[in-house]
Order: sequence, then C-alpha cells, then structure tokens
Amino acid sequence: MNKPGALAEFLRARRALTRPEQVGLVPGAARQVPGLRREEVAMLANVSTDYYTHLEQGREKHPSTQVLDALARVLQLDYDAHTHLRALAAPSRPGWRTHQDLGSVERAWTSLLEHITTPAMLVTPWLAVTARNRPADALYDGIPLRDNLARMAFLDDAITRFVDDPDQLARCTVATLRAAAGPEPHAPQMIELIGELSLRSDTFRQLWARHDIHRKGSAIKHFHHPVAGLLTLHQHVLTLPDHPELQLWIYRPEPGADSEDAVRKLAESATATLHRPTPVFARARTRG
Repeated sequence: MNKPGALAEFLRARRALTRPEQVGLVPGAARQVPGLRREEVAMLANVSTDYYTHLEQGREKHPSTQVLDALARVLQLDYDAHTHLRALAAPSRPGWRTHQDLGSVERAWTSLLEHITTPAMLVTPWLAVTARNRPADALYDGIPLRDNLARMAFLDDAITRFVDDPDQLARCTVATLRAAAGPEPHAPQMIELIGELSLRSDTFRQLWARHDIHRKGSAIKHFHHPVAGLLTLHQHVLTLPDHPELQLWIYRPEPGADSEDAVRKLAESATATLHRPTPVFARARTRG
C-alpha cells in the first residue's frame, strides 16, 4: 500500500536493517539506532546529510537515478529492492484495472488453463486467484482460503500442514505484496487486503514494516498434500505481456519423478473442469 511517504518509509526501514559492519564501518559502543545513522548513509552515498534527511522526511520525493543507485549500494539492496526503490521515486503511473475490468482479460486466457496438464492459475498483484485449472484445484483442495494466496498464508491454519516452511512463505508473501504495491498507491483491492491483514495478523504487521521486496520467478516448492503426499514442483511465474496486472503461475513436476504421477492422478480425480473463484471482495468473510 503505497502512500505519498512510501519512498521515505522504505529508506527508513532499509537503513534500520543495514548494520555498520556491512558497509565497512565500526559499530562503536554508544549507538542509539538499530542500523546506520542518517549521516552515515549520506556520507557513503556522497550526498549531504540535509538532502538525505529530506528524503526520509518525504520533503524530497524524486531523487536522481545516480542518487538512487548510490543509496541502493549503501543499503545493500538486491535487484528486486533496487528496482522497487526506483519505482517509488518515479512519477505516478496509471492505476491497475479494477477486478471488473479484468474480466475480458481473464476470458482470453482461461482457455489456455484448460490445456495445461499441470497445476496452473491466474493471479492478480494482490494475490487473488481469478481462475485455476483442474490440477491446481486438486492441489489446493482442503485449503479454505485458497482464493487469495496472502490470506491463505496468514489467516488459514491449514497452511502449516500444506507447505514445508510456513515462515518462509509468510516472508515471501509480504515481500511480493510490497513489490506489487510500491509503484501503485491507489489499487483498492490491495489497500483493503493490506488493511485486513494488518488488523488480523501480528506477523504480517511486523514483516510489512521491514519493506522487504521479492518478485516472483522460478522456484522449487514442496507441498504436503493430504492425498498425494509430498509433492516437489517447479514453480514458474509469467507476467502476461499485454496485461501486466495478471500473472500465470504454473507448477511443473520433474519428468519421471514420483510427483509427476501424483499430480496426474490428482488431476484425474478432480471433478471440476475449470474453477473460477468468487471475486475476493464480493464474497463474505469466512473467518472472524
């Protein structure tokens, strides 16, 4: 959930997470801040302390690319976080389409899901699943809040039995939301989701304050399915080239591995042809 002070919040959070020894400074015995001091960041980035202070106070919102790159180096930002920093400092962009606007986009892509033989689904920036194929429906069977992957990670008790590392999933989920929310401050679906999770989950609030950034790509995922047992799947996340507000998530088992046969049997046992969840903000809340 981006705000006029999003750049300032990001810089303050990342400064607090950067230790002096990471940048070659001696910590000293009388430090009163958890990370670097403002003047230390300014010195290492070759800007004045006053200018950097203005950045953290939100009085300066559009620093040059050179300054941003220097700050990214000092704050030890990886590629995703560096890209996010540049986006926060850029002029505002047109907003995402609303959930209703996505309908025509979804219809053009859902036929593709029917022809993918492994779990696949369409996912929005706020991690709502707008459609999934039969294998994906079978994979997430038994997860009540599976229509939004962020709610699933923080509000669904079933997730602790479904994934290998729920804590890692929580960190990755928040960092993914941060990456998506950063450049776009006005998406109502994102704002409502983050507000809800902030109220209902202490863990979410703590992780959100860190401003970690993660953009989904390829990864190996381990699922503990109640029927199929342990599944090891390669996750591939593809942004639709003509519709960047939607991503195609595909889970692929290693050819010849036990998981390949297990996924095939799950798909065959599923009765649905193509699952289209109720729009996330139209359905009633299922948990108090």
